[in-house]
This record gives sequence, C-alpha cells and structure tokens, in this order.
Amino acid sequence: MRSRTRMRMFSLAGSVAAAAAAVATSIFPAAEPASAAGYVAINGAGSTWSANAIDDWVTNVAQYGMTVNYAPVGSTSGRQEFANGTVDWGASEIPYGVKDGNNLDPAPSRGYAYMPDTAGGTVFMYNLKIGNTRVTNLRLSGAAIAGIFTGTITNWDNSLIAQDNPGLTLPNLQIVPVVRSDGSGATAEFTQWMLATQPTDWINYCAKVGRSPCTQTSAYPVLPNSAMIGQSGDLGVSGYVSQAQADGAIGYVEYSYALETGFPVALVLNAAGYYTEPTAENVAVSLLKAQINMDKGSPDYLTQNLSNVYSDPDPRTYELSSYSYMILPTDLSSPMTTAKGFTLGAFGAYLLCQGQVPLDALGYSSLPINLVEAGFQQLQQIPGNQVPNTTTAQIQNCHNPTFSSNGTNTLADEDPFPPACDKKGPTQCSAATGGATTSTPVKPSARGSGNGGSSTSHGAHSSASPGAHSSATTGTGTGNGTPGCSPDSGGCSSSGAAGPQTVPGVPVSSPASLGSALPLAVMALAAVLLVGLVLVPPLIAQANRRRRQRGDGGLPGSPGALP
Repeated sequence: MRSRTRMRMFSLAGSVAAAAAAVATSIFPAAEPASAAGYVAINGAGSTWSANAIDDWVTNVAQYGMTVNYAPVGSTSGRQEFANGTVDWGASEIPYGVKDGNNLDPAPSRGYAYMPDTAGGTVFMYNLKIGNTRVTNLRLSGAAIAGIFTGTITNWDNSLIAQDNPGLTLPNLQIVPVVRSDGSGATAEFTQWMLATQPTDWINYCAKVGRSPCTQTSAYPVLPNSAMIGQSGDLGVSGYVSQAQADGAIGYVEYSYALETGFPVALVLNAAGYYTEPTAENVAVSLLKAQINMDKGSPDYLTQNLSNVYSDPDPRTYELSSYSYMILPTDLSSPMTTAKGFTLGAFGAYLLCQGQVPLDALGYSSLPINLVEAGFQQLQQIPGNQVPNTTTAQIQNCHNPTFSSNGTNTLADEDPFPPACDKKGPTQCSAATGGATTSTPVKPSARGSGNGGSSTSHGAHSSASPGAHSSATTGTGTGNGTPGCSPDSGGCSSSGAAGPQTVPGVPVSSPASLGSALPLAVMALAAVLLVGLVLVPPLIAQANRRRRQRGDGGLPGSPGALP
C-alpha cells in the first residue's frame, strides 16, 4: 500500500510539474510591457448572437493592456456601421450582398474580409408550465416551429405539438412568439431554415405580411393582430421570455442566452428522426456538412452554405447550427490606422486560439484547425498586423482546445448518439435541456425502457447527463469514418473511425477523481508547492533571458504574446 501511495504521489507530482511548465510557458511571454504599450483602443459593433463570446474575449484581453469596445447592436447594424466607417470591425452571421426581399445589402467601399469567430446553435427558449410544474423537456418538429412563428399554431395544446410530446399533457394556453425587432443574423438564419425546410409555411406567411418576393429576412415581419412580440437583441428576447409573467412565451436566441438565464430550450426534430439540442458536440457534427467557400479569390471567402446541414441524416445533428463572422478591414479607409490594425490582429489571434477555450461552457462550439488556419490568413490582410505568417508559428503557440496531436479535431468522432427516448415515437425523455436543471415528469406510458425517467440535465453542460452524454457506454466501430454508436444505448466509440475530421467543437471533459483520502490531498498540495518552488523561478529567469537576448520584448500581435 505504501509503495502504491508513493507511486501515486510521484505520478501526481509529474503531472503537476508538466501542467505548471505548460502554464508557465503560456503565461510569461504575455506579461511583456512592450506589447501593452503598442495597443490602442479598437471599436466593433454587430451581432448579439455572438456577443456573449465577444464580451468574454474583451474581458480577457484587458489583462494584456488591450482595450476592445464592442456594441451588440445586431448584425444588420453592425454591417452598416462597418460600411459607414463608424467602427473598426464588425460582427455578423450573414455576409454582405444577401437579398432580403427587394433590398440588397451592398458591399462596403472600404476593403473587408470575413473571418469565422464562433460556431453555435439558434435555439427556441421557452417559458411554459403544466400547473405549477415548469416544462423543461419540450420537443418540437420543424412543422410545429414554423406553425408557431407564422401564426397557424396559437395554443400549446395544439395536436401537432402533442404529437411531438407524447409524455406531456400541455396546457390550453396561448402561445406568445417572441421575435427580433431589429435586424438580426439569428432572424436571417431562422427564416433561411424555414424557407429551406418548411417552405409552404414561410411562403404563406410572406403573403400574410405582404412580403414579396418571399426570401429569408434579417428583420422579422410581425403578424398584425396576433400575440407575436418583437424585442431588440438576443438579450431582449431572452429577457422577455424569462419573465415570471411570460408563461406561454417562446423565442429564438443563441444557445448561450438560455444557459445564462437558466431556461430550457426545445429539442428540435432533425432529418434522422431525433430531437436534439445544440451541444458543442452536436454543433460540431452538424457543421461537418456546412459548405465553406474556400476560394481565396472570392469576396465571400470563408462564408457558409448550410443547406446540407438541414438534411443531414446523422442522428446527432442540430439543424440550426451555424458560424458567425468578424468583418475585418483590409485597407486604411477611415477609421483604420496601422496602430489599430496591430491591435486588431492581436485580438483576432487571441480569439482564434485561446479565446476558443471557454466557448463550450458559454454555449458555443470552438472553431476547428482548418478555419483557424484560414482565419490567420484573413488577419494578415489587416494593415499593421504582426501575426505570424507561417502555419507552424501560428499553430504551435495557439492553445486552441480542439487541436489533437496530429493537428485535427476528433470531437465529432466521440459525440454519442442521442438516447432512444429522444427518437420520434411513443417515448419521451424527461431530462432538462438548456440552462434548466430540473426534469419534467412524463406519462408512465411514454417512459420507454428506463430512458424517460432521468432527473439530470439533458445537455452537455451536466457531467451526469443521461444517455447522449454518458462516457460509460460504448458501441461498435463501423470502419467507415463514422464512430461506432448505438442509438438505443446512447453510447459511442471512436475506435471504428476511419480517420480524424476537422470540425468545430470544444472537447471538454471532467478530470478523473484523485480520491478523497487526506494523505493524498496533503501529498498533492506538497507536490504543487514543490513544483512552484523548484520549477517556476528558473522558468521566469529563462523567459527574461530570452527577452533580453531578443531585445524586442517578444512579438506583439502574435498568439504567443496573448496565451
């Protein structure tokens, strides 16, 4: 026993030493005053869909002396402000040149480039109770969603919604659809999805509200004399839906807003016949089918076509998955300067790399290595940037959580299938979704074989979530590039995959337990202190020697300067 304890202690000390070395290597180059002295304030505006991620990045880079101001005014306003030269950079879910009815959003006269910054899902956050019990496991088909947001389904006890929810007896309560009142990328993506998957509903709605031609739109047309409510921004929509008096409300927002408010989201029926939500892994699987414009000579380089995402037969797909973009300046048109370009390049390098680390917890999905590499190419077009111009320098210092040892992301290979009770049919899971934590009981006849009675969170943000996110069950590899998964058990094994895939997603896992014994805890603390005393001072000295030898304080604007 004593021998085994010593072995565990040495193993722990080695692990802590390795971790400390990695942290030291990452942190020390960042604290270089020369880099901070070179930064100037930069201003951006646009998307509320990606605002929670951008706000996190803005807060994090402040420690490096970087001031980034961002106004979440909506994608349409963000594109306009960039085009008018009132901001240095923009953020939007849709590019310039998309036809919205008879309106065409023209490209700006100043030079610009698109760079994907976040991936995630547009969700249907709702506020609904059965008696005094909050519903947290609602399921909706595309037909039901389109009916709700085009005014043909007005009550929660509608027969079409009942078919989606065999385990619930929904109340005779008016539905209050909450839509965006401002120009929104989320609206554009939502209406694009409706036009592609439920065309009759959207075309008929266009006729009701007088839209001709009937295209996707970034400004949702509110149906007159209906219960529909318009709110500005994702924050406005989520704020309205989460009010105590808003029982019966449902609105569309980015997933992170439901997590923030602690409210559930509807599981959406996909082409494979499963109801899913946009966990980081499901978004990663979904966007394998996104067609990314990789023509570097095209003004739409790195923009997306999501039509194949909507029809993907993979059971894990969340159909309303997409990317958001930064709109970057490529010339010195006002208000850009080379000093601002230097700062914007450094900010962009940070968000492509370490900025992707917290995105899973925020409700997004990280960018894969192929889009990170392409993103660096876009950053190099910014006047005054000093980002590394070689792939090796970019990736070695990146610290993006999705890169495996061979430079690819295996998250989609490991994403398990949804549990059997999430399949369309007579059973229904009771587990909570989104930011909700309390399950909703289902009818005994709809519980299925042990899958419908779970009381834990449904999504990837609970370490004890059932079925779809259990690491204890495995399947059999298929050998064709698809992980061996079992839709019945929810288990999945990547052993049969033919090879890695470059996809967005954040591989987040809980560390294995180190035990609870007091001696082990004491030894762990001793190991940390020992490593700190022995390892950290030499690393500091080594970093200082490197800086003195270079004489330039490091390379400001590179991802190495911002761990």
